Amino acid sequence: MPSWAGHAYAQFGDIKYPANFKNFDYANPLAPKGGELVLVPPSRQSSFDKYNPFTLKGNAAPGLGALMLESLLTGTMDEPTTAYGLLAEDVSVATDKRSVTFRLRPQARFNNGDAVLAEDVKYAFDTLTSKAAAPQYRTLYAEVSGVTVLDARTVRFDFKRANPELPLIVGGMPVFSRHWGEEDGVRKPFDKIFTEAPIGSGPYLLGRVAFGRDISYERDPNYWARDLNVRKGLFNFDRITYRLYKDNTAQLEGFKAGEFDLIQSFIAREWARGYTGKQFNNGQLIKRELKHGNAGDFQGFLFNTRLEKFQDARVREAIGLAMDFEWMNRQLFYNAYQRVRGYFVASDFEATGLPDTAELALLTPLKDKLSEQVFQQAVPQPPRTDLDPKSGETLRDHLRRAKALLADAGWTYREGALRNAKGEAFTLEFLDNSGAMGRVVTPFAKNLEKLGFVVNYKVIDFAILQKRLDVFDFEIISNRTVGSESPGTELTERFGSKAANTEGAGNFIGLRDPAVDALLDHVNAAKTRPQLVTAVRALDRVLRHGHYAVPHWYGGVHRVAWRNGRFDQPAVTPRFYQPDSWAVAAWWATIDNRATLAAAKRAEH
Repeated sequence: MPSWAGHAYAQFGDIKYPANFKNFDYANPLAPKGGELVLVPPSRQSSFDKYNPFTLKGNAAPGLGALMLESLLTGTMDEPTTAYGLLAEDVSVATDKRSVTFRLRPQARFNNGDAVLAEDVKYAFDTLTSKAAAPQYRTLYAEVSGVTVLDARTVRFDFKRANPELPLIVGGMPVFSRHWGEEDGVRKPFDKIFTEAPIGSGPYLLGRVAFGRDISYERDPNYWARDLNVRKGLFNFDRITYRLYKDNTAQLEGFKAGEFDLIQSFIAREWARGYTGKQFNNGQLIKRELKHGNAGDFQGFLFNTRLEKFQDARVREAIGLAMDFEWMNRQLFYNAYQRVRGYFVASDFEATGLPDTAELALLTPLKDKLSEQVFQQAVPQPPRTDLDPKSGETLRDHLRRAKALLADAGWTYREGALRNAKGEAFTLEFLDNSGAMGRVVTPFAKNLEKLGFVVNYKVIDFAILQKRLDVFDFEIISNRTVGSESPGTELTERFGSKAANTEGAGNFIGLRDPAVDALLDHVNAAKTRPQLVTAVRALDRVLRHGHYAVPHWYGGVHRVAWRNGRFDQPAVTPRFYQPDSWAVAAWWATIDNRATLAAAKRAEH
């Protein structure tokens, strides 16, 4: 018998919307349909070469997963750990929490008209956890022991252990048709499906494509879920287009020239100096800093600890001491940022001070696997150079400390470089794909060179960078991870030992630490939010004592610009959102926008 059955599932039991709710608060159920929204990907992506987002090789078209593929449950932008039925009309969790059963909606349809059946759900799971798919899916669903088709529209997921997050994880699994890639009754191997359009159940179909450069999605007039409460007032544009640019400069100039409608800025100098001019002054372009309730993003330079020279924590700490963030913030960032302190900045999950009683209950059994510093010293904070020189430290003080740490680790300055006992010089290579990090690396490199490091900054194409990341062929990279209001299983993919040497996995650091693995188990086993908070704080503490990254910076707002007169927004702004996904889901086109697209479509035909 189920211990939970209903229209939604909450990891910790809190459900905002009742079974008979009409629409999400941040959606306008009367929003008109029509018009076009033209975007750029919010990532560094500069091209694409496939329509299959689930395989390791190549780069998938932006927007495809969110617009063409749906899941059993759908999350919201105002609740962090709750999801509501989408493909599934009912979700039931067993009393022992070792399984969850979904009953599919009879009206659920793929874009080819086929019904979405339990057999398709099982096929999607089996495919994603096979070797034909990218390895992160096997990590994500590692706690699922099996999937059983109970009848045509009922499917059960069995778990290896009780974990209250698992129903959300499997409920969020993208579901695609078992006929995707099939021709004349013969299905291609999944890792050979590249340019065949996915057979999904989402609100959009594949539209016009300039392959590798631009891609459009057309709203499906037969979309099966258009009147569901979880979709009412959402996905209102008739066409959504993504345009890809080679670099930030071309992208910004394209925006000013009217080539696309909305852009998010991640560079403070660009926001202050580039988003200016006549079009902004006369209101043609709108520039806003939008508030949100998101947890802070983690961003930093990550060390590849698979390399021998980065395996000593003293070396990693020394490199971090050479970054003068306060100088950068004044000179480069217009004082727009705050320093990232740990991996869960500006959230309940950020470790502070010494471990409390609850943390010690998790850390003490791991004492033989942890350094004494974890227990005896406050959680490390990034060095600061903006303190009173009479009482605080200067950059010179930090470099002296770094020199001592390097000497303890066997690296000393001689013959014009920092060298080990073998006489080998210590080289550092920073990889970047856009060149935007150059102005950050340059002053950082000058400080590192004072310690004797030989620093190289290399800019390569995004596709090449992605291939090198997939096989962990790098020394230091800049990486950003979007903050989470409820971190969980995805952390195993980021920090777990099993992902350290799995090509395509997200453990870029190469971390293989049994103590970290044990804490990840506690994170995934948390049954209450306080338990989750304690486990993640303990994890944050251990990671920060390991100095696996040089923390960057974060901002408390979204910096967004868009073309005026083309869009309207709901009266309610969601609490947890990214600008592009909010616009795609909840904005709608003005009359002029709708008329422009209608005329364009007539011209196309």
